[in-house]
Amino acid sequence: MYDNILIPTDGSETVAETLTHGLPIAETNEATVHSLYVVDSRMTAAASGDTSTDLERALEADGRDAVDAIEQEAEQRGLDTVTDIQKGTPAKTILEYADEHDIDLIVIGTRGKSPREKVTSLGSVSERVVDNASIPVFVVRDAGTDGK
Repeated sequence: MYDNILIPTDGSETVAETLTHGLPIAETNEATVHSLYVVDSRMTAAASGDTSTDLERALEADGRDAVDAIEQEAEQRGLDTVTDIQKGTPAKTILEYADEHDIDLIVIGTRGKSPREKVTSLGSVSERVVDNASIPVFVVRDAGTDGK
């Protein structure tokens, strides 16, 4: 049913919770796990000169650590993995990656937001992915949230 499963990562603790759901689905389906980290181009564009370059390098290093952690966990379960770090707007880049790599399922984490946070934010990456995906999206709420 699922041959290619994408688990986007931002390197946060929420990803650990996402893996507890995504990796068993991959095991059951003998799927390849794709791990993607997106260096948010809006952040690097906001910086200037050397600061921009330093920030981009730091984000890429964080991304490498994040996708390597997923790769290690997936490989411990005997799963094939593909890792990638791309630059762009996170939700858009995740959806483009899914289309380009024949992804069958996206497993993405989210942090629960209070009603006030929802009103003041521009929307989360996971919400944008769900709203625009043409494939199933499994959203995993961070277990540390209080359900608001």
